[in-house]
Amino acid sequence: MTTSSPTAPAPSMSVAAPITPTPSVPASGSAPHTPRVGGAGAEIAAVISQLNRVILGKDAQIRLCLACLLARGHLLIEDIPGVGKTTLAHALARTLGLSFQRVQFTSDLLPADVLGVSIYDRDTGKFRFQQGPIFAQLVLADEINRASPKAQSALLEAMEERQVTLDGQSMPLPEPFFVIATQNPQEQVGTFPLPESQLDRFLMRVRLGYPAAAAERELLCGTDRRELVNSLNSILSVDTLLKLQQGVLGVHVSPALLDYVQALVAHTRSAAGLTVGLSPRAAIGLLRAARAWAMICGRSTVIPEHVQAVFAAVVEHRVEQRDSGPAAASRLLEAVPVP
Repeated sequence: MTTSSPTAPAPSMSVAAPITPTPSVPASGSAPHTPRVGGAGAEIAAVISQLNRVILGKDAQIRLCLACLLARGHLLIEDIPGVGKTTLAHALARTLGLSFQRVQFTSDLLPADVLGVSIYDRDTGKFRFQQGPIFAQLVLADEINRASPKAQSALLEAMEERQVTLDGQSMPLPEPFFVIATQNPQEQVGTFPLPESQLDRFLMRVRLGYPAAAAERELLCGTDRRELVNSLNSILSVDTLLKLQQGVLGVHVSPALLDYVQALVAHTRSAAGLTVGLSPRAAIGLLRAARAWAMICGRSTVIPEHVQAVFAAVVEHRVEQRDSGPAAASRLLEAVPVP
């Protein structure tokens, strides 16, 4: 089943502990000397402020979601039903003015339900391709792990190549193209685990978690979230968002910072307790995510705290642990010194 937004426009220092993502960069020796990014700060702040009106008390997760989009990645939100995963996707599409399609993944979903199908036109005597919901700027794959692996695989080419190939013809997807998938915990009934190749297509995985008491009180007493989402105005244009994504590539990365990223990646491949380390694609994604986080923080140079802020979201769904000890990201950050 697919749904679309009726108002959306058409596509046109050693570390003692991991740094938890926060609205501002933690103080460090290099941070005060890092120049700020001009022009983008007010727009990004307005986006975050509007999203915080809808998803209460989850500022860090909202910033990670926005960083994932700015880094041209895709986002996996894993949590129990009812904590706001779908609402966040709707609010993001409204706030950024993106065309939006929602696909409810079920056990009987077929790849054609996602990609589209060729229909024979009797008037012309030719087949006409009917686009599926994948041809939108923001696609919500809701409860992705309730569909079979065959249906899940329909997203693989789209997420990696940003195109769809059917009947021997490749068709580009709109720009920007952003997939948000929600996933129920694997121990729940009727779920299929995502294969490693599918997980690796997601730049980040985040969890929203239960709201704090004050935020939950406001949810209970405030406006219905669906009504609030419908009232949201578009803050950014598609052109502005594309410029911000391009601007992420211009955020400076020093040789010392590259050494730090490489050391973290190398340690994942040799650390005790891990059976699979980070691939080169994951390493590139980690650096892009850190650049995007630096932009959100108003900085034009990446510092180690930016890498640490996105590290867990980028890494933990890619590495495999042999035991149920401390989270892999925490142990990896503790083991690799900051240059």
